[in-house]
Amino acid sequence: MPLILSVGKSVPKNKINQENVVPFIRELFMKKYPSIDRLLSVFQNGEIQNRYISKELSWYSEEHSFEQKNQAYTEISIELSIEAIKNCVTSNEFLSSEIKYEEIQGIIFVSSTGISTPTIDAHIANILPFNNSIKRIPIWGLGCAGGASGISRAFDYCRAHPKSNILLVAVELCSLTFQKEDLSKSNIIGTSLFADGAAAVLVVGDESELKNRTIHKALPTIVQTNSNLMPNSLDVMGWDIRNDGLFVIFSRDIPSIVKNWLQPVVSNFLFENELTIEDITHFIAHPGGKKVLDAYVESLDICEEKLATSLQILKSFGNMSSCTVLFVLCEFMKKGKVDELGLLCALGPGFSSELSLLKWVEC
Repeated sequence: MPLILSVGKSVPKNKINQENVVPFIRELFMKKYPSIDRLLSVFQNGEIQNRYISKELSWYSEEHSFEQKNQAYTEISIELSIEAIKNCVTSNEFLSSEIKYEEIQGIIFVSSTGISTPTIDAHIANILPFNNSIKRIPIWGLGCAGGASGISRAFDYCRAHPKSNILLVAVELCSLTFQKEDLSKSNIIGTSLFADGAAAVLVVGDESELKNRTIHKALPTIVQTNSNLMPNSLDVMGWDIRNDGLFVIFSRDIPSIVKNWLQPVVSNFLFENELTIEDITHFIAHPGGKKVLDAYVESLDICEEKLATSLQILKSFGNMSSCTVLFVLCEFMKKGKVDELGLLCALGPGFSSELSLLKWVEC
């Protein structure tokens, strides 16, 4: 079974406090939206305390074309991705010695908040000394489910090529999609939740020589994965792409959809692996928002304590779309014990779910 060996993270330097954002948003929207105050409660109710964004706060009150935003996306995505990769392959939290770039056979690159061709992974491979023969698998458009989907694709590759070492890189600059002229409730809610960040995860095959680099007594293997697409749900979550950029589609029904739809998806997946939710020690959930985490608890009938790590990441970093679940994974990587089971879960556009069953094994 493919093994998750190391995780690296990166965030922009601009840290914002949720309380300080509220007056900024009020001033920005008040003239065109006099009743804005009745929506600003979402900034407190979401329980986010701090976030990181790509530009200084004043930048978001200025006019920027789609071209300018996307150029910023390309430049900052490259910078954050490289930092996350370096943190992953040199991590003293997970590795006894540095992983060399030429020891990595492939990059799975995940993002949904900007457009680049050549894709960002090509830019990365021209800066860091990867082999010219490195396999590149860019994935765009999976939103918040992208990081979990990337884990699944790394599992597929390493199972087919057991000597391989695959680097998953997820980067999202959600703040650059902010639309200051969009008075929709979806935009206000998105503005209260979304943030920027990047994560890199190294997944290795059964026959990889890198397994002996770990400093942990136990690490998670990927046992099995599951993808599920909800029919006729294209309008639940995603982007409306217009001349001015990416406009968020964020249905108010997402928490209720989670409550009603997710439980049978998870139960069936676990049943196929001869398990129930009671067998899962670690619930590694993408924290899409406080209401989504509450919906996990209600739908799956699990205690809130199992989502404490996801909630803490949400409080400290906000919703960074695809890479957020990888920040959560990083925390669980440090504390799992042999034979414990984990379920990595994220939901995204489509409407879709991505699940990975993890088992901690002796290293």
